[in-house]
Amino acid sequence: MLRMVAEPLEWRKYDDAQLPRVLEAALEAFAKHGYHGTSIRELASTAGLSVPGLYHHYPSKQDILVALLEDVMRDLVQRTAAALEEAGASPAARFDAWVECLLRFHMFRTKHAFVTSSELRSLEGANRDRIVALRDELQAMLDSAVEDGAADGTFATPYPKAASRGVTVLCIGVSSWYRPDGPLSPEELVHRHLVLARGVVNATE
Repeated sequence: MLRMVAEPLEWRKYDDAQLPRVLEAALEAFAKHGYHGTSIRELASTAGLSVPGLYHHYPSKQDILVALLEDVMRDLVQRTAAALEEAGASPAARFDAWVECLLRFHMFRTKHAFVTSSELRSLEGANRDRIVALRDELQAMLDSAVEDGAADGTFATPYPKAASRGVTVLCIGVSSWYRPDGPLSPEELVHRHLVLARGVVNATE
């Protein structure tokens, strides 16, 4: 019996996001009106469903928000894990791969990034914990690269944790101003921000 081998994830490639129609409707509505400014009736209408039909898929608006944010964050975590696997063991290569992956996400999934960031506050109890755990998993990947680099002299920062957080903020900020028709190509933006990010950790090479 032949075993199917999964194709490697093309973490740099961004096609149209394939979200279920209810989550796609939620993404559009939450980006435009916010979670609290969006009604169930509006979500159902945008998704082409009746209100009972919407509740058949998701018991509540909170469940829709959780499913949306979890889908977005899992995609980003999986892409980042693929980028790091491709990079290999070197702290510098892992650092560059992580930074590039987060930059590309915030260039090509601007709306997803905005809603995930802005609506974290709208999650309740254990729902928030689930999404924060994914965010922490993502950050830990960079923390590991920076700490390993600080230990072997690749990075000269005396503050690995703080530098790691600073790099994250640098990457996230791209979603607030980057435009596909702007003066910088994706490759140019990645190159420029890698220079800046390496400066934050005092890269020695």
